[in-house]
Amino acid sequence: MLSDQIQANIERELKKYPADQRQSAVMAALRFVQDEKGWIAPEDMADIAAYIGMPQMAVFEVATFYHMYKLKPMGEYTLTVCTNLSCQLSGVNETLLHLKNKLGIGLGEITADGKFGLREGECMGACVDAPMFTINNKKLCGRLTGEKIDQILAELSAGGQGGKQ
Repeated sequence: MLSDQIQANIERELKKYPADQRQSAVMAALRFVQDEKGWIAPEDMADIAAYIGMPQMAVFEVATFYHMYKLKPMGEYTLTVCTNLSCQLSGVNETLLHLKNKLGIGLGEITADGKFGLREGECMGACVDAPMFTINNKKLCGRLTGEKIDQILAELSAGGQGGKQ
């Protein structure tokens, strides 16, 4: 069941669209659920579908198409690493290796303490700063080096915001 806050946020979003285009709010609705719960469960997608008035499969299709949605718990800080061409050419393999060695996890995994999750993502549209990752799909960190990654992870472990762009 969607919380009162999520419903209020969806209602605010729905006002942006014509009454016959309620499905246009689906991406925002998914984000609202993820922001509140940390991830989006199948039952959340069903609740969104019922609330907006669209087929459950259509909500699932949106949630699985975009890499920004977490369909399982992925830790307090989810690092989504761009593995597209520009990042590949700029050393993302070294970035991934460094993250795997530092965190002790691979793609799709979460650290034992639940602090970090590591995911692969598609192009983030800032190729000039490759290689890069996002933190919880909110903060973009680019021009990554081993030293910069270590600094970001240390700040996150200390409860910080995870470095600067």
